[in-house]
Amino acid sequence: MLITLEGLDGSGKTTVWEALRERHPDATFTREPTDSWYGEAVARSIAADDADPLAELFLYTADHANHLSETVRPALDDGDLVVSDRYSDSRFAYQAATLAASDIALDGRDPLEYVKSIHAPFSRPPDATIYLDLDPRTAAERAGRTNKFERDGYLAAVRDNYERLIDAEPERFVRVDATRSPEAVTARVAEVVADLIEN
Repeated sequence: MLITLEGLDGSGKTTVWEALRERHPDATFTREPTDSWYGEAVARSIAADDADPLAELFLYTADHANHLSETVRPALDDGDLVVSDRYSDSRFAYQAATLAASDIALDGRDPLEYVKSIHAPFSRPPDATIYLDLDPRTAAERAGRTNKFERDGYLAAVRDNYERLIDAEPERFVRVDATRSPEAVTARVAEVVADLIEN
């Protein structure tokens, strides 16, 4: 089973991911961007305020493709539980927001659907996605507004994209209130994961 953790910057995904690692030591825990050279290229792009949005999208997509072939698919083939801190939904939500705010012409195509269409031929959808729900202003405050992806207005567009993804596949997503304390959020996610594994 592939379980992914999604949400805005500052929603607590990494804290939850680390807590789950302690509870499920035999599972495969991974994240995107990865620590591969593809992921390093993504990190450089994140740090560059003038990065081309389309080029950045394809850097993320290359990192995702490598992540699938090197980590996710082999672990699933071995029968492992895989838990990923961010996955393809982050791409859909974030990069679609970036493209929508740019002057890049997509031949009239909706940016979210465009990004999804790039992934469709090769990606492996999650079996379940835990969405840590947080309002954009609180997310930006928690994240520190340290890069271009941690601004209130941008995160509002990202959140709207997440809501579109949830509306399209409500059976895959489990919404968790990320405004609660880290302990409460972690406990709730642990319950959700336990239920998913049992069922």
